[in-house]
Amino acid sequence: MKSERLPISISVLLLFVLLAVVHTWPIASAPGSSGRNSTADTKLNQWAMAWVAHQVVRDPVHLFDANIFYPERRTLAYSEHLFVQSMMGAPLAWAGVQPVAVYNLVLIAGFALTGWTTALVIHRWTASWLAGILSGSLMAFNALTLTRLSHIQMLHMEFFPLALLALDDLLIAPRARHAIRLAVWYTLQSLTSVYAMVFCAVSLAAALLVRPGEWVGKRARQVVPLLALAGVLVILALLPFMWPYLQARRELEMFGRALPEVAKYSASFTDYLATGGRIHNSTWSGQYFRADGLFPGIVGFALTLLALASGVAVKDSRARMSLAVGVAGFALSFGPAFPLYGVLYKIFPLMAAIRGAARWGQMFLVAVALLAGFGLAALQQRMKRAVPGVVLPLCLALIVAANVEALRAPFAFSADDHYGGVPEIFKKLNTPEPEVVIIFPFYSPRDISLNARYMLVSTAFWKPLVNGYSGYMPTRYITHVQNLGGFPDARSLHYLKELGVTRVLVDSRNMTQESLSRLPAFPELRPLDTDGNLRIYDLKQ
Repeated sequence: MKSERLPISISVLLLFVLLAVVHTWPIASAPGSSGRNSTADTKLNQWAMAWVAHQVVRDPVHLFDANIFYPERRTLAYSEHLFVQSMMGAPLAWAGVQPVAVYNLVLIAGFALTGWTTALVIHRWTASWLAGILSGSLMAFNALTLTRLSHIQMLHMEFFPLALLALDDLLIAPRARHAIRLAVWYTLQSLTSVYAMVFCAVSLAAALLVRPGEWVGKRARQVVPLLALAGVLVILALLPFMWPYLQARRELEMFGRALPEVAKYSASFTDYLATGGRIHNSTWSGQYFRADGLFPGIVGFALTLLALASGVAVKDSRARMSLAVGVAGFALSFGPAFPLYGVLYKIFPLMAAIRGAARWGQMFLVAVALLAGFGLAALQQRMKRAVPGVVLPLCLALIVAANVEALRAPFAFSADDHYGGVPEIFKKLNTPEPEVVIIFPFYSPRDISLNARYMLVSTAFWKPLVNGYSGYMPTRYITHVQNLGGFPDARSLHYLKELGVTRVLVDSRNMTQESLSRLPAFPELRPLDTDGNLRIYDLKQ
């Protein structure tokens, strides 16, 4: 009996899972404790994913009314909602897996799926699996993604290649099903990140503009209505997710990034020489590394140049779309220093959501990944005619080299300095009673990121929490700090009662001994439990 072989596409998926494990090692060896858990942004994203998984099955209408920054509303809209990543990890969360482990497993999945879908699309366009694997490697594992493990929203780009494929199919054969596919893939990509929503909208527009012969003139009657259909479907699908952001912006008057702020977080030319890859970083690239590495890698850059020099980057309509994406991403990464940035900022309101303009460079790296696949496919064709025996070894060597020059693993992850997991005592707050919780110390705006650790432990009980950390800070938080600075004292306790707080948690390791010594002097703080560090008090109203 013949043994059945796995379909090539599944084998390629398994390859990218393996590569994702290698590139993020040692996360897979201990997903519940490894990773960037010591950074505030990682905790913020772990909390957000846990909140969405919790709330979507209990009260999805109030999905954005998260439990932080009590008594504010729509606090999930202060940062990324991470809906797609949350839904990927939801079965694990519902099964009781800790948020840290859920985050890390979904992080690995983001790398693997991004590489896989890119490989599928490039194989479809070039008929070469080797070109697809190379493109997928460059797309998933590059100078930016491997230095952004705390930003899971940047590690899930798996739907963008599929959106490009759907757009290509729509232009070639205008059909409603292609418009629907385009809407679905773009919507899913948008639900991974607000940044991705903006980046991919502009990128798809750039890709469309370089193929005018297929949607302008006689073909406009066929193509334009279908593009409009895709747009309407996207708006309908995204409106429930974007509406809370619009409401929060109107109510708090704090959303939107002014151009001077954007300029501070824009790329410089040296960012395109920076990478965290061990080989390059330790030899020549480290001197250029600021915050964002955008170096495309020698293999990716060389094969992109080959695609340009051979003419395939212009002659092939799909490669031309990829080139347009790269040019747009490169130019916009310089923020207001690029003259057309301000124009786009005015005519496309969602641009105001982008603070880190340097992150537009991700779309440049996306384009390099795609164009390198076209370059390798062209090289394969030429070498098959000249020296056919060298084709496979050379392609495999280029794939290995692309991964090696991007490699940062093994990472030296530092242990979380506070609450690596969720201590059991916090689970005692998971009761049916309606309670409002505050955790001390209550940090000033300057140190507000330290609240992220308290957000993470709140996943054990999901009570309204006065503490909070996110991309934005409500102005009422300053009022809290002003009234709670002397805790424990009469003023702070009176303020807590007015606020409706019923449970006061004291993190002894981070409180002064003088403050701890005053706690017994206030009988309205009734001790309930302690684990030697955390103290839980009932606040009598």
